[in-house]
Amino acid sequence: MRKTLFLYLIIYTTFSPALFCQNLQLKINGNADAETTAIDSIGYIKNHANYLSIKSEADSIQKTLYKIGYIENELNSINRINDSMFSAKIHLKKKYNNVSIYYNTSDIDPKLLNTLSKKVFDNYFTIPFSELENALVFINSKISEKGFPFTKLHLSNIEIDTESDLKANLVVETPKEKRIISDIIIKGYDKFPRSYLKHYLKIKPNQTFNLNLIKSKTQQLNNLRFASEMKSPEVLFSKDSTTLYLYLQKTKSNSFDGFLGFGTNEDTNKLQFDGYLNLNLTNNLNYGESFRLLYKSDENDQKTFETNMSLPYLFKSPIGLDLALRIFKRDSSFSTVNQNAKIHYQINAKHKIYSGISSTQSNNLLNEVTSATILDYKTTYYTIAYQFLKNQSSNLLFPINSQFYLETNFGKKNQSNQQEKQSLLSFDAFKIFNLDLKNSIYIRANGATLNSNTYLENELIRFGGINSIRGFEENSIYATLLGLLNTEYRFQLNNSIYVHSITDLAYFENKISNTDEKLFGIGFGFGIFTKTGLLKFNYANGKIENNPFKLSNSKIHLSLTANF
Repeated sequence: MRKTLFLYLIIYTTFSPALFCQNLQLKINGNADAETTAIDSIGYIKNHANYLSIKSEADSIQKTLYKIGYIENELNSINRINDSMFSAKIHLKKKYNNVSIYYNTSDIDPKLLNTLSKKVFDNYFTIPFSELENALVFINSKISEKGFPFTKLHLSNIEIDTESDLKANLVVETPKEKRIISDIIIKGYDKFPRSYLKHYLKIKPNQTFNLNLIKSKTQQLNNLRFASEMKSPEVLFSKDSTTLYLYLQKTKSNSFDGFLGFGTNEDTNKLQFDGYLNLNLTNNLNYGESFRLLYKSDENDQKTFETNMSLPYLFKSPIGLDLALRIFKRDSSFSTVNQNAKIHYQINAKHKIYSGISSTQSNNLLNEVTSATILDYKTTYYTIAYQFLKNQSSNLLFPINSQFYLETNFGKKNQSNQQEKQSLLSFDAFKIFNLDLKNSIYIRANGATLNSNTYLENELIRFGGINSIRGFEENSIYATLLGLLNTEYRFQLNNSIYVHSITDLAYFENKISNTDEKLFGIGFGFGIFTKTGLLKFNYANGKIENNPFKLSNSKIHLSLTANF
């Protein structure tokens, strides 16, 4: 047995392939020193494992030389110098720097050629020889985008034009019939709302087939909350039809959001709690609809009930309907009911415009009129709004990169049988500046102004808290004019955990009390993406200008957004 094993060991050692592996070197020379220098400037692999690798590298160098203008180069020989050295000799011959390509204007639009060359004439254009291959690929892709994916290009009648230039004819072989999308078949999510294909993605049957454009459009599906793309679209070509296949999947789009906040009451010096519940239901009817329900109760004995509904693409048109109801009650002072209805038009995946009407009614709940600034009133506004939204679906923590919303409201206020004109303008915008994969800066700007001849306390703009300036009580500040800036420096430890700073600035005016103040909020926070959802923690301390920061004014906010 031992002899047998010893024999196997001798045979393996003697005939092992590792013993025959050599480190072969390749040196490529030209016919002259100038040619050798030109070859060396291209660069090539010098160390090889066998002769086949050496031959392949020499062929590769020849092809590279063809592309840069040495179309007459010849590989004369590959010689073995010694056991580990091979030498190849390539005669470069003449280099052609430019090529003039003659074309038919019925095949190619001269405007297209202006992007390739600065020398475009009535029937020909000139480009550097090194750019020839990329130019032909570009022309072919542009013709394909017009519905001719099987177009072929080649050069014919290649001749020497000058000592270092060539000329040739461009032959374009284009099918007679243009390809159009005859049918769209969705796989994976059969009940996907078709209106989103037509109006959101702008893809529909009888449309000119352009695969590159279709791929870029279908990627926008990942920006929808309720669907995503499983893989790139595919196309089935037959003699008289072009069928597009989209592979989609339905994703979790419902969310439940809430937060718990607590801080010290300045008057009673006791710990107080506040919080809210926010429910979002999206696409449960496979229509792309959304419904939101919010209830909030905070430490100032303020209660808010709000419900919103959005119905996109009514009757398969690009027009949708938005309805909202908001009820606000402050202790036993007053209550305000706001109703609005807007129609929206989806311009494309990023842009949307709104137009509608809103009505507000506020009632004084005090038994006796103890304040001249809290009275019954009614307003009717006509609304115009615009929204821009850009997503970054690859980031689970921050799926929206930037957003801008501008709303204008013009109307009349009725109070004590008196009527006056009134307007309310507001905007909300934010942007995430990604410095690299882990570091980013978040900036949000928010503003509003109420313009009227007279003002009531129960109609003023209310702000403060986790969704405006952090470090202050929820809706504790009343203003006729507001400017707000939120900034955060964010650092992602990984794809599910991040930490951030808090620096908030605000300026507001209150024409009832004739005051204007500057507010500041500083702090820190973190977020953790768990199996349940996104958990956020914020610690912020707020102060008024010229007042010192006090730890007793700090606010801690906890929120959890769960998707289901």
